[in-house]
Amino acid sequence: MQIKIHRIYDENMPQGYHALIDRIWPRGISKEEAQLNAHWKALAPSNELRKWFDHDPDKWSDFRKKYLSELSECKPVAKECLDAVNTKNLILLYGAKDKQHTHAHVLKEYLEKLG
Repeated sequence: MQIKIHRIYDENMPQGYHALIDRIWPRGISKEEAQLNAHWKALAPSNELRKWFDHDPDKWSDFRKKYLSELSECKPVAKECLDAVNTKNLILLYGAKDKQHTHAHVLKEYLEKLG
């Protein structure tokens, strides 16, 4: 399985199994428009971690470590989510504007190691 990340607001959505990985629903996107296969809230950063990070690039390294720690606690859920994917491509969708400092990169790395 190939795992890709894509900002839900961007054009040219790749084909595959579309999983929203944000805890909060993206503004301005209807459920019909999103055409999701799943909403993996359980794999998103906790509200506390998300609020602490606040997309501050200076906190990226610490955020990454803390998020990986959270992910390690929900390994069975992550495996269950991966098992539900029934296509060659898994598309992790997120809403953040900053494409470089997003939890999607961390989750992608974690799932690739897990799978």
